[in-house]
Amino acid sequence: MTLLADAPGIHSDASSSTWNSGSASFPGFGEDAPLDLSGLTDAGFQALTTRVIDKTFDAFAETAAAVKNCAHPIRLVGRSETYELDPVTGEVGGLLSSYSSTDAPLGLLYRACGNRRADVCPSCSRTYARDTFAMINAGLVGGKTVPDTVAENPLLFATFTAPSFGHVHGHRGGKPCRPRSRNKGERCPHGRPTACHQRHDEDAPINGAPLCFECYDWQSAVIWQYCLPELWRYTTQALRRALARRLGVPDSRLGKIASLQFVKVAEYQSRGLVHFHALIRLDGPDGPGSAAPLDGLDLAQILQAAAAEVFLDAPPAFAGDPARRLRWGKQLDIRVVREGDRLEDPDSDLTPGQVAGYLAKYATKDANSVRADTPRPHLTRLVEECRELAESAAGHYGYGTDEKGKPLNPYRYLGKWAHMLGFRGHFSTKSRRYSITLGRLRRARARYQALVAASHTDEEARAQLLDVGQLEALLLADEEETTLVIGEWAYQGSGWTNPGDEALALAAAARAREYDQWKAQTKNTNR
Repeated sequence: MTLLADAPGIHSDASSSTWNSGSASFPGFGEDAPLDLSGLTDAGFQALTTRVIDKTFDAFAETAAAVKNCAHPIRLVGRSETYELDPVTGEVGGLLSSYSSTDAPLGLLYRACGNRRADVCPSCSRTYARDTFAMINAGLVGGKTVPDTVAENPLLFATFTAPSFGHVHGHRGGKPCRPRSRNKGERCPHGRPTACHQRHDEDAPINGAPLCFECYDWQSAVIWQYCLPELWRYTTQALRRALARRLGVPDSRLGKIASLQFVKVAEYQSRGLVHFHALIRLDGPDGPGSAAPLDGLDLAQILQAAAAEVFLDAPPAFAGDPARRLRWGKQLDIRVVREGDRLEDPDSDLTPGQVAGYLAKYATKDANSVRADTPRPHLTRLVEECRELAESAAGHYGYGTDEKGKPLNPYRYLGKWAHMLGFRGHFSTKSRRYSITLGRLRRARARYQALVAASHTDEEARAQLLDVGQLEALLLADEEETTLVIGEWAYQGSGWTNPGDEALALAAAARAREYDQWKAQTKNTNR
């Protein structure tokens, strides 16, 4: 199979120079490096053979390339028309072009699923990771509309952990799990040992499971997870108030002296609870790149004190349920990446670029260890607890709303998020002025693809594409819309219709990842 585009070594028209870097050549290029189709079933092989016989393989290859070898593309049927639009008056002009799904190579419009999780779609998760890295890195060193002087501002890397709701098993780097208890041979009220002398492997299913299921505070764990986005909001508010006090100004005037920006990602732990990894940057009053009034060490002290004091009082979930005061775990890790205009420790392994890659990795981290369909009893118990608490809260609060339309039940949507073990937040969020948005990066990518398509026939587009110095500014520019697209599209389904198509798309995506890794290693070696 040598026809699928967008993956090194499997496009018949690719030039070998495309995959060369200096004197090195990517080993996955060429017919001597076939794709790994070990997961292809007999039915899938027959389906691919049929595609070759009925001459639809090229149409599939073109479609797969368009969706970047997405594992589960969205299939749409319909049509759209593009009209001229006056950006001043909003008046719609003449018809510029029209498009129908029947014009597509396979007779349907395929769109990439866009899933961020690598265990669901490796290809789309790579795109998401790249965008996340670009967004985070721009806020660290500048670029993509962010001034380069932002690299001189104080920067913290903080990890906010979950509190303990009971002792759990874990991987301790080859050491016994929990070798000590208060008294030798001590047992919990349910007769189970309070110590564990086994050495658990890193991927052992027992990791994260409570030593005693009856002693573990499942309800508090679920409610803490459900309220986590609100606890983070309280934390950012407390940090800004503490910063204002440190600078001797009212909260309302903090923006006249300083600006606090952040980006954070969520990471599931083996016990099923989430940790937040955050980059926190201090800017001056004029936004990113303006001189900050404090250094990184002062900011770290302010954050340490504010995070230790912040709390959230969660209402009871049912009659007789106690109110809970929710806090962060005691293991709050804060590292100063930059004190101000220099790194805290030039010899440290922690650099801005490494931090950006670290956060981008967690933004697409496989969720296999915490997914509801994973056979781990403690994760299943968390899912069940979410649903039981949701039912109890519904019976206690009812389904009504207050005068502002807000649900009277604070846990109304807990059951909806049971598959996420109660966590209802986004996996990556940022403050407004930290850096460029993911939406703007996606729009720039779409503009680039349109520019590449137009460059084949348009000299002006070709010149714009070759002007590397101005290309980024062109793609990221805020342009007024001069066209109006009116479409009628209907959802036809998800995934490839041919049983062999998904296997081939996954294999091509894997080869593309191998090429990216090889390219990065070659680049670092040549430096």
